[in-house]
Amino acid sequence: MGEHDASQYLTFVVDGENYAVGVSSVREVLEHTKITKLPRTAAFMKGIINLRGAGVPVIDLRLKFGLPETAVTKDTSIIVLEVRGRDGIVVVGALADAVQEVIDLDSADIEPAPRFGSRLAAEFISGVGKKDERFVVILDIDRIFNAEEFAVLAEESVAEGAAPAM
Repeated sequence: MGEHDASQYLTFVVDGENYAVGVSSVREVLEHTKITKLPRTAAFMKGIINLRGAGVPVIDLRLKFGLPETAVTKDTSIIVLEVRGRDGIVVVGALADAVQEVIDLDSADIEPAPRFGSRLAAEFISGVGKKDERFVVILDIDRIFNAEEFAVLAEESVAEGAAPAM
């Protein structure tokens, strides 16, 4: 490759804004499906979905970002992501208002996260890409999905899915 490395990103919309995650972290994109609520979890934690027999925790990105809850529409999607945590890879679903497309972004077209503004910027954003005169906020999913929150959830979903002892 040349001095500029291009990377692929999946773009999606949350509350009217364009966001992206690296495609290497995306396992698949699902239509909105029934989410089973789990008791005593954070508000942004919508619950778990059954993905081919495995319980996958789903979070509402709007609530995680401090925005109003996502209203489910025909475009609402669940982006299934592989998140790196302390104990390895955790599979997590993220609720998005709509999934758009996969784009190529050259490293030269990505600026570092802004150093001003909301806490969201410093905590969750790995950079801001520019594509066709529009900005795309590139999320750092490993930081958004606090590994400890999800390790607990994964254990709960396994426990709830287990057959009762006889």
